[in-house]
Amino acid sequence: LETGAGFPFAINNSTGWIVVASELDREAVDFYSFGVEAQDQGSPAMASSASVSVTVLDVNDNSPEFTQRQYGARLNEDAAVGSSVLTVSAVDRDANSVITYQISSGNTRNRFSITSQSGGGLISLALPLDYKLERQYLLTVAASDGTRQDTAQVVVNVTDANTHRPVFQSSHYTVNVNEDRPVGTTVVVISATDEDTGENARITYLMEDSIPQFRIAPDTGAVTTQMELDYEDQVSYTLAITARDNGIPQKSDTTYLEILVSDVNDNAPQFLRDSYQGSVYEDVPAFTSVLQVSATDRDSGLNGRVFYTFQGGDDGDGDFIVESTSGIVRTLRRLDRENVPLYTLRAYAVDKGVPAKRTPVEIQVTVLDVNDNPPVFERDEFDIFVEENSPIGLVVARITATDPDEGPNAQIMYQIVEGNIPEVFQLDIFSGELTALADLDYEAKAEYVMVVQATSAPLVSRATVHVRLRDANDNSPQLRNFEIVFNNYITNRSGSFPGGVIGRIPARDPDVSDVLTYAFEQGNELNLVLLDPRTGELRLSPALDNNRPLEAVMRVSVSDGVHSATAQCTLRVTVITDEMLSNSITLRLADMSQERFLSPLLSLFLEGVAAVLAAPRHRVVLFNIQTDTDVAAARILNVSLSVRLPASARGARFFSSEELQERLYLNRSLLAAISAQRVLPFDDNICLREPCENYMRCVSVLKFDSSAPFLASDTVLFRPIHPVTGLRCRCPPGFTGDYCETEVDLCFSSPCGSNGRCRSREGGYTCECHEDFTGE
Repeated sequence: LETGAGFPFAINNSTGWIVVASELDREAVDFYSFGVEAQDQGSPAMASSASVSVTVLDVNDNSPEFTQRQYGARLNEDAAVGSSVLTVSAVDRDANSVITYQISSGNTRNRFSITSQSGGGLISLALPLDYKLERQYLLTVAASDGTRQDTAQVVVNVTDANTHRPVFQSSHYTVNVNEDRPVGTTVVVISATDEDTGENARITYLMEDSIPQFRIAPDTGAVTTQMELDYEDQVSYTLAITARDNGIPQKSDTTYLEILVSDVNDNAPQFLRDSYQGSVYEDVPAFTSVLQVSATDRDSGLNGRVFYTFQGGDDGDGDFIVESTSGIVRTLRRLDRENVPLYTLRAYAVDKGVPAKRTPVEIQVTVLDVNDNPPVFERDEFDIFVEENSPIGLVVARITATDPDEGPNAQIMYQIVEGNIPEVFQLDIFSGELTALADLDYEAKAEYVMVVQATSAPLVSRATVHVRLRDANDNSPQLRNFEIVFNNYITNRSGSFPGGVIGRIPARDPDVSDVLTYAFEQGNELNLVLLDPRTGELRLSPALDNNRPLEAVMRVSVSDGVHSATAQCTLRVTVITDEMLSNSITLRLADMSQERFLSPLLSLFLEGVAAVLAAPRHRVVLFNIQTDTDVAAARILNVSLSVRLPASARGARFFSSEELQERLYLNRSLLAAISAQRVLPFDDNICLREPCENYMRCVSVLKFDSSAPFLASDTVLFRPIHPVTGLRCRCPPGFTGDYCETEVDLCFSSPCGSNGRCRSREGGYTCECHEDFTGE
């Protein structure tokens, strides 16, 4: 069944004999599985099927095959007996085939043997080789599986043995060479001997390390210079020289050549400076030290020993001498500045080589005047105006003074002595240029006052410098997202709607000279918020004076003419009703102010109240924020709120004041943890006097004033509804009336159902169950 084209079996449809229909090849397919079906001739025909598996058995119908037809190897004649030459390998596609290897021809004098190993044939050296007798073997190797075989050729080349190594006459050579020898000079010829012959005795010389000053001829061993030598740079070189023969394997010997460089007087003395300058007061005594010249000579010994002299130079007509060993220039007689204010001398540094080398140097000696006048500023106070944001390094002014003296007595050094901490300015010590070292920011500091000093030692004078910055428009206006929370208290009183300015857009610009303009970019198409574009003052549209809540998101921009900033303004109108206020409480927050609370702390506080009451945050209505004036020193903030009940709650729409007070007080720690604010105990002192009669329960209530102005912070404009504390007396359960004098029939509504009887009692009722019934 479903055998496909080329299937090698067929079945006789009468006898059921399965026969081979085409040639089988186990190496291609070694297993077949197929189904057969037997069907009778009845009507309807009946059939049955069976599964047949045929395993093809292997016969030796494949010869071994070498992986290569020819192998090659090289073997030195001194290889040890038993050395492995190479491994040949053949494969046989038949199963469980065992391949054996043998050398069938070419094994002259039985020099090689072959053994089967790990499926291959390992050819090894069986007897010693002799390069003089045989230089190549051409072996024929056969691989057999017992019936069939294959052959391959193995070429083994025998190489001559390199038995002697080159030998130097000495392990260390030392030679001398003068540093002035020309490039290409042969320093020494190094040679080695090798007792082998032919290529094994041909020696090649080489330097182990690359030393650029020298090279060695590879055939002769001659070491020559290839760069100029300088004793002053390096006095000796050590070369590792190797002689290597050309045998296989190569053998070598190494010796060390030390080349000592001899000094010659090839360097003239060099002064440490191109010229020297010195000064001396005209009233100094004879033999006063003026300056010291110094020279070095890179040569060694007498060639590098230096002395100083004015001989052949200029000693200022005998006014100066130079000490030959130290180089100190001294006055020889009393000087006169008015006669010669400046000397130009010429001295020599001379070495003691033969012939001697000498180098001149120019020495300028200025005769100084005696200082008897202090510097004088142009005025006592300087006013300097600088644009803010001027680049660092800008010279903002040049403050100079004059000195009536001459020469160095008139040289003035400037410095800032007061008012430059931290170091914002730098006064050039010589030119008096005042340079800014830091960013000048008008908003950080508008004026710098410093005291500068001009010094012509030991005389000084001072002046005051005022650096005043001019403001530039270099700061963008700063505006954050903010909210307008309008608690609209719906009362019968007229005039409670805030018709005036409720605040202004909380934008600021560090640049004091900037004029800001304000605008609504989007979201205020209905003009719910009225904006003065010049002042940023905000007013509420009279259209908001209704009993509908509202939330609108607007985009506000502020510009200083160059820079601009945008932020989101969210207007939230919450309708505050008497029912909401009568079911409100006031929480007391410790160490809190109105401005600090009108921040992200407001959101945290609302989340905390919602979490404690297990109510959505939008059901929490916060309508008042007011500083507690009774305890002003303690910084207590009173926060009034009410919470809407779910729509499914029966009757009531808000949590009662008592429930809010109880649940929030019992969970003060949780509220404090979420809101990051410390909640104080309730202050309900008005009921402590027990003003209610006939067991009426006292509840503190608040009356509210809707005329309070908006409170402002950087992110919130908040319209509070200020409370005025009062009280209300509530009847206990089961009583009503102005004085709770009327008892309520609680059984009127049949609260016990049809299976019980209601019995009234003071303050409530009880249910008596009918026979065969029980329960509450």
